[in-house]
Amino acid sequence: MALKYKLVVYVPVKNADDLREAIGRAGGGKIGNYTFCTFSSKGTDRFKPEEGTHPHIGKVGKFEAVEEERIEVTLDHQIVGNVIAAMKRVHPYEEVAYDLYPLEVWER
Repeated sequence: MALKYKLVVYVPVKNADDLREAIGRAGGGKIGNYTFCTFSSKGTDRFKPEEGTHPHIGKVGKFEAVEEERIEVTLDHQIVGNVIAAMKRVHPYEEVAYDLYPLEVWER
């Protein structure tokens, strides 16, 4: 079995293509001879920026709702740090909401 990871990140719809591009250029989303492989679904993010924040969208102290994409991508364990760094450089938010899950991939 090979150790891989699944990265899940949430981003405003208008920034999704740039984020997918950065992740793919950093090596994320390689499956066999395919590259830049991702899966996306849309949803609504809700949040309230508190004092001391500098929100990209919304105003401090006010509830906000933003249409976002959930982007999922698989990564080889050797490139996790590079992909997360590339994602954070391109992401518009000062606090990036993402999850990283270990995967066991059965290879014959």
